[in-house]
Amino acid sequence: MTVFSRRGFLQHSATASGVAALLIDRGASGSLRQPQIGFRVEDPRTRVPASFIIDDSTCLVNMGHFCMPQFAAAWPDRPVYRKPWNTWPREIPDTFVREFAEWCAAHGVKGKYSVVPNPACVGWLDRGLPGWSRRQLQDSLKLIRNVMLPNWDIHPEMITHTRVIDLKTGRPLAEIGPATMENSYPRTKVSVDYLASYLAYALRILKNCDLPCEGVTTPGGFGNMVKSELSLAAQQALRDVYQTEIPHYFKYVRGNDESTEPVLEHLNKKNGNTPELTVNVPAGTGDWFGGWDGDRDPEGPRYCNADASAGRMVDLIERGQPAVMLCHWPGMYSQGTKRGFAAFQGVVTALNTKYRDRMQWMKLSEIARYWTARTLTHLGMQQNKVVMQAPFACPNFTISSNQPLGSTPRLIYNNRAMQLREVSQSRQLESMTFVRTAKSTICCFALPQGRSELAW
Repeated sequence: MTVFSRRGFLQHSATASGVAALLIDRGASGSLRQPQIGFRVEDPRTRVPASFIIDDSTCLVNMGHFCMPQFAAAWPDRPVYRKPWNTWPREIPDTFVREFAEWCAAHGVKGKYSVVPNPACVGWLDRGLPGWSRRQLQDSLKLIRNVMLPNWDIHPEMITHTRVIDLKTGRPLAEIGPATMENSYPRTKVSVDYLASYLAYALRILKNCDLPCEGVTTPGGFGNMVKSELSLAAQQALRDVYQTEIPHYFKYVRGNDESTEPVLEHLNKKNGNTPELTVNVPAGTGDWFGGWDGDRDPEGPRYCNADASAGRMVDLIERGQPAVMLCHWPGMYSQGTKRGFAAFQGVVTALNTKYRDRMQWMKLSEIARYWTARTLTHLGMQQNKVVMQAPFACPNFTISSNQPLGSTPRLIYNNRAMQLREVSQSRQLESMTFVRTAKSTICCFALPQGRSELAW
């Protein structure tokens, strides 16, 4: 499997796959008979999951302004780090956070929003940000809790996104160079325990700020030398700090013909206990809104053009693949011009218009949960019912039969039967509903953890 750096390019598509439980009946001679009733797990509400990943965001600090000189010190020969950072705004104001969040809420957009705990070494979010009052910092954190949390996962993007922190002292390592910058750290093999401690350090700061986390985001190439260890460390850190049931992380961008479906990693099916795992949720686009520094011209049509007839997001949705687009927060603000945000609004409007009945905006944690449930839930057939054994609960779990059902389906759990309501079209599917087609019955319901049955 090929993976791409988020700083590089990406383009990708592939055919969606579901977990099938289709039963085929063969006679004594081995000849194929009419299939018995069987079921297949579909996308939630039969819609392609869509999401928006925002990197390099935090409270108040414009990471483009503060990261640039630190990157230039570590990589003095790279022209890309010689931009006029000191002419850029030092702050991305909370008024813009509110404007963005309220517009997204009105248009159904969900995704992931990073909160860097010690942004570019400016200050600790659970202590104070030099240059801003404590009231300003507290108001900024409150704004994230109030307007972002309902529709966005919060991730740390490690501790500073620039200098590596000594976990014993809480200070940046003395040496300045590629080996001590988080976006290229570590340069040698390190243990899972050390990586888990580093991630947990970042998570605890956000927990001190009353921000919940079910996942982490890697800054740039963080963990490139220890990819397997990083995945397991994310699981351990999230379970330790937040007792996360289904830990996930964002690191990779998929392009060309690679699948954008989440990958279940380090799956440990303990006998009699809930499985332990990490879900790797990739993005499927590059950052074409304004870049990590906010100093680039937006290229919105690369995601989706005005009539949604072309673009990477269009390709993914048409192929039934999770459509997760990526950007960096300074690129949304675009040095105060908000050009990236305007381009984003055009993309979302086009997608929502053409695909309003074919896609569903979801947080990364929701995508991770759904893929975990569709992968690990066992479907078994008994007469006039499918028995489901689910290690995790999952909303909007959607399954389809390979032939129409003869009567109204009902969900049975803990000796309680709940009848599903019939709708006339698949676009009307929501939890506890079903739709009949000429060849199938599609059911959508809240999948309970443990054993449940869908009977008819």
